[in-house]
Amino acid sequence: MKIKRVLLSLCLSPIFLYGQDIQSPDGLLKVILKSESEKTTYVVTYKNKTMLEESPLGLESTIGDFSTGLTFLSESKKQIEENYYLPNGKTSRIHYLANELTVSYLNKNKDTLQVLFRVSNNDIALAYRLASPKQTHCTIKRELTGFNFPAHTTTFITPQAPSGEGWMKTKPSYEEEYTNEEPIGTPSKYRLGYTFPALFHLGNTGWVLLSETGVTSRYAGTRLSEGNQEGLYTIAFPEKEENGGMGDNTVTSNLPLTTSWKTITVGETLKPIVETTSAYNGMKPVYTASQPYKPGRSTWSWILWQDESCNYKDQQIFIDLAAEMGYEYILIDALWDKQIGYENMPSLIAYAQSKGVDVILWYNSNGAWNDAPQGPKQRMDTAPARQKEMAWMKSLGVKGIKVDFFGGDKQTTMKLYEDILTDANQYGIFVVFHGTTLPRGWERMYPNHMGSEAALVSENLVFSQDFANKEAYTSTMLPFTRNAVSAMDFGPVFFNKRFSKQADKGTIRKTTDAFQLATSILYQSPVQHFGITPNNIQEQPEYVINFMKKIPTTWDETRFIDGYPGKYCVMARRFGSKWYIGATNASNSLQSYTLSLPWLIGKEVTVLFDHKDRSVGFKTAKIDKKGLLKIELENLGGCVIYSNE
Repeated sequence: MKIKRVLLSLCLSPIFLYGQDIQSPDGLLKVILKSESEKTTYVVTYKNKTMLEESPLGLESTIGDFSTGLTFLSESKKQIEENYYLPNGKTSRIHYLANELTVSYLNKNKDTLQVLFRVSNNDIALAYRLASPKQTHCTIKRELTGFNFPAHTTTFITPQAPSGEGWMKTKPSYEEEYTNEEPIGTPSKYRLGYTFPALFHLGNTGWVLLSETGVTSRYAGTRLSEGNQEGLYTIAFPEKEENGGMGDNTVTSNLPLTTSWKTITVGETLKPIVETTSAYNGMKPVYTASQPYKPGRSTWSWILWQDESCNYKDQQIFIDLAAEMGYEYILIDALWDKQIGYENMPSLIAYAQSKGVDVILWYNSNGAWNDAPQGPKQRMDTAPARQKEMAWMKSLGVKGIKVDFFGGDKQTTMKLYEDILTDANQYGIFVVFHGTTLPRGWERMYPNHMGSEAALVSENLVFSQDFANKEAYTSTMLPFTRNAVSAMDFGPVFFNKRFSKQADKGTIRKTTDAFQLATSILYQSPVQHFGITPNNIQEQPEYVINFMKKIPTTWDETRFIDGYPGKYCVMARRFGSKWYIGATNASNSLQSYTLSLPWLIGKEVTVLFDHKDRSVGFKTAKIDKKGLLKIELENLGGCVIYSNE
């Protein structure tokens, strides 16, 4: 049984040297930093309840050990306040107010380590800054940062996959299933730890979401180690085998060096988890946008019509579908270089533009670290090839690219992401990443970043009946985990009864049509590739198609209404003055919920709901004087509620 630590006794210990604390502006969230002769640790409390027990801090580097034997130098505190605009996110205007603690230490070589904590209401950001009077650069061998949870904690976390595994050796790609209330310390599926973000349930005490932000070409993407039986998870660097063995799995950079920021979101309920902007707070744009980048909706033949649909005629069909729906884009997916041909792309792109539809083109990241055969290949991995290709795209008016099949989190791969984004910005092209890492603050840092996959998403509905069976369950897991920290390219909304072009083939959809509508709200990405097909226009009621014609992809505000991971999810998002509320039910029985919507008291709303035959019904309702609205969700069903203007 885990032995609890008593803070008071530690403070009175003769080996205790220094102690600092910093709290949130509302005084509820607190970090207690302690320096002893052999270690530096921290504790996190919320409303005087322990969220993280004594947890380690420190680094090991080529200029010395910064985990033990440190000498306290100084401390400083200041307040950070910023108001910023995030045009492509889940919340557009953000006010960030935090208190910052900086504690400086010297190691035995007289080099400096600064530990930085930024504490806002419900969010903590933690980073290190290294400096040296005589060294110009260093290599960080590992971080010792840890997160030590109470014994009763359970997990909603997703395992790191082995390098070079999966289809055509394309893993790791953040495409694994989340645990569901597993006890802390349970070995991960592959014994390689867990990727960010990671959600922890501390029973009646509350919730903690861990993630990482601020990663550029100067750092690697990190993850959590295997947790031990006492509940301690530490930071792990990439595996040597990632990216086909190319590049180091450490971090080398010039000094001074600020590491990535580890974020800790804390709450008694899931509300701070769903609504957090921790990935963007305190981050700065790496470069200025060369032009405004337009979010929007996209048709996408590949998801149901698959590889053979990437031909000239079928792409015209989906261009026409986008035009009819009023969508901004079509995604022309893999194999267009062979099945359409470079020589035919100018006329196809011109056809789309004549219909008021812009084009997004798919690319393979390169192929050196995987065996994926889809092209175009070797167009994105070197600067000369990439810039030549982007100049060609710009000449034709291509607006975006979707780059797929990355293979790890090494610093060299983070540089490739940054290089692709930077070059694309020079040519006025936005970027969506697929088969990829978690974007760590990139919507704010790179203004042409329009989303990333980094989850087990809709393509698996086509490939796996088991995943199709779990579609509703997935919708109640990702909003609390992956999509809570950054835009997620899931590819939602399917009305075909089978995940196929043919009505009598393919995996079978188990969810209702109203469920599918709700996913357009629950899943957030500034560019949404919807799974609708031309036949849906005639098959669905006019009110369903009209909803899909008007649904936004970026939001001015996001609010958690109700839910529990793996069971159900209800979320509200605002675009302008109009509210959209999506709800899904993962259970195998009819569920009734009373929603609290106090800001809509007395307002009339439209409800798109489940009929017993699992088609979509339409009705209007009025939010009562207490701000309440009762809804019913069919098994594996959902509903949409939107305010009437």
